[in-house]
Amino acid sequence: MTTLDVHGRDLRYFVAVAEELHFTRAAERLYVSQPALSKQIRALERQLGTALFDRDRRTVRLTGAGTALLPHARAVLAAWTEGEAALREALAARRSTLVIGMSTSPGRGGLLPAIRSRFTERHPEARLRLRQVGWEDPTAGLADGTSDVAFVWLPLADAERYRWVVVATEPRLLALPETHPLAARDRVPFAALLDEPFLALPEGSPELRDHWLAVDARGGRPPRIGAEIASTDETYEALVDGLGVCLVAAGNAPLLTRGGVVTRPVDGIAECRFALAWRADDPRRAVHDYARAATAAAAAPAS
Repeated sequence: MTTLDVHGRDLRYFVAVAEELHFTRAAERLYVSQPALSKQIRALERQLGTALFDRDRRTVRLTGAGTALLPHARAVLAAWTEGEAALREALAARRSTLVIGMSTSPGRGGLLPAIRSRFTERHPEARLRLRQVGWEDPTAGLADGTSDVAFVWLPLADAERYRWVVVATEPRLLALPETHPLAARDRVPFAALLDEPFLALPEGSPELRDHWLAVDARGGRPPRIGAEIASTDETYEALVDGLGVCLVAAGNAPLLTRGGVVTRPVDGIAECRFALAWRADDPRRAVHDYARAATAAAAAPAS
């Protein structure tokens, strides 16, 4: 008996007849003609060298050989179905691009390359595309769907819409012109800043605007706004022009201290949290694997 050339189609035909025990119904289920199905089953029986069905004008029954073959045929078809699904997922991953939104570079000791290397171990064919998003959108493209995952500062508006993993917790430093009187201090108490004009994020992101103005540390006193800023360059120019001071994450301080601007530690305010976020209703494996890679990279000891 030779079975090497039995095809998946032959097994599907056999299983359909075995489950229906009726050639016409099995043919309808398979969207083939009844004569074609009967011909294929007879060819399979010849190839296997044994009858799989006893049939007459009224009934169709499995033979002992057919009964023995049925569970294995089902197992082969189930395995192939799983294989097809895995293949489709692999091909989709090969064609897919994961868009990573950010308002400033993650930097922070090679965090982005560390996440990429871990992610590509699972998805070697996936493409990662970085997308710069203005500060007017604190979700860095998650809210409107133009980013799949995003590096964001917490807190997020509509937090229930998102999930995130914190990848860095850093002190907030004071950025100010090097000619400012407070620049002579090694540390600055936040109480000394209550009357200072501050640079503020756009009003469209009130949660982050309040966070970077440290509203929770002002004891109910409203901040003085010297100017609104929506990018690193705008912030630097406003600082150099003396329009105000601002708080900046320690990891972002090098973006502002280019000349004429200095940073100082601040006492009396909480740290800030930098996170990798994604939409809560996004079920895609690549999104969740990127989040796992971010978690692992953030937990790894610095080299």
